[in-house]
Order: sequence, then C-alpha cells, then structure tokens
Amino acid sequence: MGGLSATTTKGGINVAKHGKKYVEAQKKVDNEKIYEPQEALELVKEISTAKFDESVEVAFRLGIDTKKADQQVRGAVVLPHGTGKSKRVLVFAKGEKAKEAEQAGADFVGDEDLINKVNQGWFDFDVVVATPDMMGQVGRLGRVLGPKGLMPNPKTGTVTFEVAKAVEEIKAGKIEYRADKSGNIHAAIGKVSFSIEKLSENLQTLADALVKAKPAASKGIYMKSVTVSSTMGPGVTVNGTRLSAR
Repeated sequence: MGGLSATTTKGGINVAKHGKKYVEAQKKVDNEKIYEPQEALELVKEISTAKFDESVEVAFRLGIDTKKADQQVRGAVVLPHGTGKSKRVLVFAKGEKAKEAEQAGADFVGDEDLINKVNQGWFDFDVVVATPDMMGQVGRLGRVLGPKGLMPNPKTGTVTFEVAKAVEEIKAGKIEYRADKSGNIHAAIGKVSFSIEKLSENLQTLADALVKAKPAASKGIYMKSVTVSSTMGPGVTVNGTRLSAR
C-alpha cells in the first residue's frame, strides 16, 4: 500500500522514507481508531493526493494456517462495479469455443501458436482462460505462468468450456483472490473516482466471498484485520466484524 519514496540507511538498515504528501495524509488517519467501512473509504478518498486516479486497495489478514492443505483460501468473485481497470483476456481454445471467446470480447484467442508465443516470453495479458481439453498443452506453461499467478485454475473459473461466460465476467469486474503464506489477501476494489456507494458495495462483495470461502478447519477470529488505502496513500483500519457480520 503505496506512498513510499526513497530509502535511507540507518545503522546498516534500510529505513523507508515517506514523501511530504504521504506524511500529511497520514496525519489525518487516527492509527488508534478502527473505522466503519464507509467512514474508512470516505477518508481514503479525502486523503488521496496523487495526480492520477489511484486504485483503492484492501488487505485482509485472515485467521488461517496456510501450511495446512485444508486451510487454503482461493477463489474469484465478480465485483458489482468492477475495478475501474480493463483486463486483457487471453483464451486458449479451439474451434467453436475459440469463436465463442472472440465474440465475447477476448483480447487474444488461440491454441498451439499462442502457447509457443507465451513460452517465448510474451505476457501482454492480465488473465488467462482455457478450455479443459487444452490444459494438457497449457500445462507446459506452468513454469512461466505459475509464478505470475496467471495459470488457469478450475477454482477461479478460468478452466471451463463456458468461455464466453468466463470472458464476460472478467470484463465485467471479476477478480481472483488468494491468501499468501501469511494468510493475507490483497485486492483492488475500484478507483478513488468511484462513489462511496460503489466502493462500499465492492468491498462488501469481496468480504462476503471471503466469509463464504472460510475453511471449516479455521478456528478463532477469521478476519483478523482489514485495511483500505489508495495506491499512494496510508492504510486505514476497517471494522472487519462489520464486514463479516452479514
């Protein structure tokens, strides 16, 4: 969650140095306070000072043990108002399914030739969808797509014969989420230019999806902390209990 500029060295340790705008914005945030969701989003919009339309980002810290296979949290959800960013969709499909993908608005559609192109280092896309019959060939791209989080996966709806639906949902604002090794999930839920209503609905939709995805083996507090920020702004702590109470 942005705002860092340069780093200085102090006693051999790199210390992050914030810019003046970030420092001024930070003064408006009460670090001892847990804000209600709408109040937090209003503050994020208020303290956004960048000259571009910053993304509004959220970070969830979940009460899960990611070392255990039965406590993984991964999936996808369609945000009702999208993220404000158009995603370039690549679809691996043949025949009629390739035509369906093209008609649905996929940016790139192909099979073997496209697989070879990606294997040679081409990555001008944001999301990859593949039909199940293509996965034998697409599997070869695991070493290049995997580290970038771009490998198609049935859990996120990106391995499917319903390619038109998949493309349309992604274009409409579908995002993927996946807990990292520390149990954190980061996602963009819109732009600073979005209304509070749209940001609130997107945030709640993602929170609802995470609650639904809660592993049965997870005990204790599930949403340990929730923080929202703009790309270049400081984080604002949100009342996670409010988000997970629905």
